[in-house]
Amino acid sequence: MASDRWSLRNIYLYLVCLITLIMVIFSIVNVVRSAVELVYPDPGYFSVPIEKGGEGMTQAEIDAQNESQRKQSQRQAILGLVGGVAMLVVAGPLYVYHWRKIENERPAELPQSTPAV
Repeated sequence: MASDRWSLRNIYLYLVCLITLIMVIFSIVNVVRSAVELVYPDPGYFSVPIEKGGEGMTQAEIDAQNESQRKQSQRQAILGLVGGVAMLVVAGPLYVYHWRKIENERPAELPQSTPAV
């Protein structure tokens, strides 16, 4: 019975389950992280170049650069969110399918006999 449990097919099924479970965990973390980035975006860090005349950027240029940074941060968060959900949609059903295969192929446990008194 022990050899049936650790056949090459079952080892394959367990490895696929392990890999897809890790993928599901990473995708959940990625989805949560991306959702937090959407709600609380990175403020962005950049230096203000000073031109030869001693003047820096105008307020309009600074505002445009801030808006561009905000849009880029939002875009990256959305891409991360979509990527995490896509991985979850792929890895989740694969895990469930392979785990059910393992459960269905598990040999039925023999009922234990109780000693006669």
